[in-house]
Amino acid sequence: MNQIGLHSLVSLLPMDIEIDPNSNGLPGIGQLRGIVGASMTVGLILAVLALIISAVVWALGANSSNPHLAGRGKLGVLVGLGAAIITGASVALVNFFWNVGQAV
Repeated sequence: MNQIGLHSLVSLLPMDIEIDPNSNGLPGIGQLRGIVGASMTVGLILAVLALIISAVVWALGANSSNPHLAGRGKLGVLVGLGAAIITGASVALVNFFWNVGQAV
């Protein structure tokens, strides 16, 4: 491709496009935020419930010399903790990756 063709191609490309999130562009954004916040609350409550139930299963398995039950309880504790970490950190994770994407 010669210089003239390359110059005309570059002039067709859009330059300096800036688009930011808009919190009032669509109706219902406030309600959607409320729904997401309520979902996070439900997720955290369920993670705590899973942690409690798994700890009880782990204790029952350990006290009854049942390694399979104790192992399932341990796995449940880890899953409950992981769910709580991901639910609690979801906003920070999305913001982090949004900023990484903006830096590209």
